[in-house]
Amino acid sequence: MGYIDHASVVKRMSGRMIVNKIFKVIFLVATLFALLTLGVLFYRIISQGIGFLTPDFFMNFSSRFPEKAGIKAALVGSLWMMAVVAPVSLILGVGSAIYLEEYATKNKINSFIRMNIANLAGVPSVVFGLLGLTIFVRALSLGNSILAAGFTMSLLILPVIVVASQESIRAVPKDLREASYAMGATKWQTIAKVVLPSAIPGILTGGILALSRAIGETAPLVVIGIPVIIQFLPDNFLSQFTAMPMQIFDWAKRPQEAYQSVAAAGIIVLVIFLLAMNSIAVIIRNKFQKRY
Repeated sequence: MGYIDHASVVKRMSGRMIVNKIFKVIFLVATLFALLTLGVLFYRIISQGIGFLTPDFFMNFSSRFPEKAGIKAALVGSLWMMAVVAPVSLILGVGSAIYLEEYATKNKINSFIRMNIANLAGVPSVVFGLLGLTIFVRALSLGNSILAAGFTMSLLILPVIVVASQESIRAVPKDLREASYAMGATKWQTIAKVVLPSAIPGILTGGILALSRAIGETAPLVVIGIPVIIQFLPDNFLSQFTAMPMQIFDWAKRPQEAYQSVAAAGIIVLVIFLLAMNSIAVIIRNKFQKRY
């Protein structure tokens, strides 16, 4: 300890403390700026659109008169689309994660597959729209139907669900698996009775957050040719439909000033849906989360 230069240590620590305070202020300012921007955006949307949130807004179809325009077709169409997206994406995503984590061997090919699945989660959504246009709309001749849109959106969020499910399955302690095997359970029994129940909070949280992304995406729907105005409700999965993002997009680009308020009302409805789905994800995580 006699070789330590206390003056040099104090000088260096003082410099580090100053740098720490500077970066703390910078990060605080950045956070406050982001929150302020979000607050201004929410205030503008709510102040513009709250006057149009009437029962007629939810019961009417889109109209060339702003005061008669409604979100009924888009709201019902989004629910139909999510009825396709949810089962397809969750079944394929969770199944793929189970295979990659529990059955696939550790080799270069599987490592390459895992890396590319993670990379697909960051691909722009318009690319998935082009893929859906090529495969579902043209090759399978599904047209601009609910099935084509649902399959396209499933491809969009599938990598996110796979990655989230992999992380949740990987977080299950090995001791639980070994205890199950010691009791004579097979591999599938261990996965079904031990691994999946323990990983379900993370899987459902990641899945719901991915579904909330799908319900708010516009670019893939534009690429596959989903119409913006529909004056009827779909009656099957091959029917044409429109979705809330498409309807809002159409209202926002119209030159009449009143339609900006109608678009704001549609945004409020969409944000409520997103907040509700995110809240469900938080509730599920808190209710079923186990600590080992």
